[in-house]
Amino acid sequence: MYNLFKLDNGLRVVLENIDYVNSVSVGLWVKNGSRNENKNNNGISHFIEHMLFKGTQNRSALEIAECIENVGGQINAFTGKESTCFYIKALDSHLELAIDVIADMLFNSKFEPQDIKKEKGVIIEEINMGEDLPEDVLADLHSKASWGDDPISLPILGTIDTVNSFNRQQILDYVEKYYIPQNSVLSISGKFEVDNTLNLIKRYFGNWVSHNKKVTLYSKPKILNNHMFKKKSIEQLHMTLGIPGIDMDNEDMYALSILNSIFGGGASSLLFQKIREEKGLCYSIYSYISSFENTGIINIYNSLNSKYCENVIYMIKEEIYKFTKNGINNKKLEVAKEQLKGSYILGLESTSSRMFSNGRSMLFLNKIKVPEDIIAKIDSVTSDDINRVMDYTFKNGIVNSAFVGDDINLDNIKNLIEKDIDLFNTAGNKKFV
Repeated sequence: MYNLFKLDNGLRVVLENIDYVNSVSVGLWVKNGSRNENKNNNGISHFIEHMLFKGTQNRSALEIAECIENVGGQINAFTGKESTCFYIKALDSHLELAIDVIADMLFNSKFEPQDIKKEKGVIIEEINMGEDLPEDVLADLHSKASWGDDPISLPILGTIDTVNSFNRQQILDYVEKYYIPQNSVLSISGKFEVDNTLNLIKRYFGNWVSHNKKVTLYSKPKILNNHMFKKKSIEQLHMTLGIPGIDMDNEDMYALSILNSIFGGGASSLLFQKIREEKGLCYSIYSYISSFENTGIINIYNSLNSKYCENVIYMIKEEIYKFTKNGINNKKLEVAKEQLKGSYILGLESTSSRMFSNGRSMLFLNKIKVPEDIIAKIDSVTSDDINRVMDYTFKNGIVNSAFVGDDINLDNIKNLIEKDIDLFNTAGNKKFV
């Protein structure tokens, strides 16, 4: 059962009571991430996420961790491009403790100068670790290729220079601007009594106010035609190819999810079967949807020996061409619907996953998408919907790309991507025209 509330201060609350479990998950969501930043303070959202664990007026950093872990619970947080979430999962008997700890971290964190200095070193090591992971480097590079100088392209961790520049007053000012109830959602899923829980929330969060409001509104960035390469001395070439997608609040997301599932979503997908199983040219290849507020992109990821790069890009273009030309028959559509429904339902089999789903939905869409409604939406997708969404996504083809590896000829690859495929060469030799 879902219950939605809005406190007088603007904080949205979503409660999902699941009476057959013995756990509860509590998550505070703030509509703030790297997309709220600029080149001068890039990474500050992620830095603040770390700092909220470094001690409050009531608890030391160790006590924050111990008070949850000592009762068998879990406490963590994450920062993304558009949101930050602090969450705790514990036995239902410790619900008030979970709410208390999150509120204490939010309202009473000390941001001691010595802790700020120490955490800079920790996060710089996290940035350095990311530089050793080509997938992470590639994700940031492809964001830059896709959106250019728009804040959505900024790396979540920031840079070593920006992290080193943070000071206590800058952090306090940023928290005051963005960590406000109007930008936030408290999501709770699990076993609890609704009225008592709402009273707890009012007690701990009811006095949360801000006098320097900065309600988050995001831009509408264009998908750009850029191709970028970053040289790294590694064995494989990692690449991402981008196709225009859709924003997260678009009802066509269900049709696009079906298309993506068929094209590159799993081991039975067209991409996997062609490039890996039939040709044996790589170990990992798949496509996935990245949808944000006001923008979105479909990503095709692949890692392989660089000598096969141009050949594989051609094959991917060929698969896109055939996919858009041949479409999807009714049998394939029904199978894809069942796959999507199964994946969705299986992903909701814990209180934490349900808390994440509810919190994210309320934060960005200001509504809850209940499982029954989502299943109905998937079932209602028609062939006409599929064809319409295909027209303004996959039919656009590859519009941008990013590569991380030892060596490629980016000019050749750019020309390869931007040229059309002739699949009807009577000699039977595939070529570009």
